[in-house]
Amino acid sequence: MANSVEKYTKTYTTYSGCDIVPTFNGVTIGELQAITYSVSREKAPVYTMGSAEPRSFSRGKRGIAGNLVFTIFDRDALLDEFSDYLNSEGSTGVQKFVANTGSDARFKSIEDWNEEMTGLIRSDGSDTSPNDLNNVSKLITHSKAKYADEILPFDITITFANEYGQRAVLVIYGVELLNEGSGFSIDSVTTEKAYTFVARSIDSMKSLNGDGQDHKVTATF
Repeated sequence: MANSVEKYTKTYTTYSGCDIVPTFNGVTIGELQAITYSVSREKAPVYTMGSAEPRSFSRGKRGIAGNLVFTIFDRDALLDEFSDYLNSEGSTGVQKFVANTGSDARFKSIEDWNEEMTGLIRSDGSDTSPNDLNNVSKLITHSKAKYADEILPFDITITFANEYGQRAVLVIYGVELLNEGSGFSIDSVTTEKAYTFVARSIDSMKSLNGDGQDHKVTATF
């Protein structure tokens, strides 16, 4: 029996979606249904007189982007799980203007907004200089993210492990969420929510199968 199992473990290794566990800054998000990414780079041909073919190609900026798709149960797929972690003890959370935390902040007139903001930095009644950073800092407060684009940058570690004990890992560093969208239909059995993101760098997929190396993932943030 041992020989027959060894015969399969020494062949090519593949993984399905059932063999994958993603973690966001060390927090497992069980609702994640799919993740995709792409890497693109600017490359332009360089021409000279007398030839229709390019002499060379110049290389420019590189961009990394992708998509996240979550299954929605009875709450937001990402904010309730991940935002709580960002705003836990020892975390600075998300910084916002104090005036933005009020329920009626979106409906204030320019005059009301100016009066409220001025009152916050001059709460002691003195003629405070607008360049006084200590008073300006009163305009900032820590609060829970309301939209996904307010979540601080994070790393995504994708861990692969199948029933034969074969393992691999892939890491996406410095993920910044850009867009989010969802929808509901009477014809849909499940509800999904999709996000688009950009990232700083990617560690390509690496096998962890008996190479004698201790692979460690270093977080960017």
